[in-house]
Amino acid sequence: GVEALIGLGVLPRAMATLGAYRCIECNGEATELYRDYQRGVLRISICKFCQKSVDKYIEYDPVIILINAVLCKAQAYRHILFNTKINIHGKLCIFCLLCEAYLRWLQLQDSSQNTDPDDLIRYAKEWDFYRMLGLASLEQTSFFIGIFITLWWMTPEMLKRKSDFILLLKALLLSTYGKLLLIPAVIWEHDYTPLCLAFIKVFVLISNSQAIRVTLNLNRILPWFAIFFGLILENGVVCLFQKMGWHV
Repeated sequence: GVEALIGLGVLPRAMATLGAYRCIECNGEATELYRDYQRGVLRISICKFCQKSVDKYIEYDPVIILINAVLCKAQAYRHILFNTKINIHGKLCIFCLLCEAYLRWLQLQDSSQNTDPDDLIRYAKEWDFYRMLGLASLEQTSFFIGIFITLWWMTPEMLKRKSDFILLLKALLLSTYGKLLLIPAVIWEHDYTPLCLAFIKVFVLISNSQAIRVTLNLNRILPWFAIFFGLILENGVVCLFQKMGWHV
């Protein structure tokens, strides 16, 4: 319940300043998520715009919130992005990149039949992993840059401040959590692994689209337009590496 979340530090105790929170239903600004009437009596605030609960998820179990986020519900995304204090963006990004680099490295090793235990071979294989990590980082960076350029060009009024860029970047980093499924897909390898990897890619793109839509309060078309140009820039980087003779 609300009391448990307060104890965990997920919700701030003091009333926030104007606009610090968002209604998960209409995206309207709110001054508080709940009101404490003392003696354990808490009441969820009502949005002054849509007359619904500002954030019903403050009473939900984290597992339920996660399931709703996996289902790409806009309300769950607004709760996570605007009404909670989550600072795992950087760590999640690094872990996702490690997962992707490991998958590429594993595929590279599978294509090589050399089983020589020589130290030189081992060091070469280790270098291959770091190379895959660097390539995955550059591709993701290119993807994000393509999204930012497109959104800044299409809706410059939405990205006027540095804080707007930071919030969108955090939303994009959080929405890449689907890449964590790459490791189970490889561990439980079977004939349908390529299909599973394709589904994971699509799921990540859908999550990215929902993160953009919720953060900037856009329609469904513009986020996909931005993702499309992000993919073009990402694939351009891939083609550049391939011309340079680097295996991607």
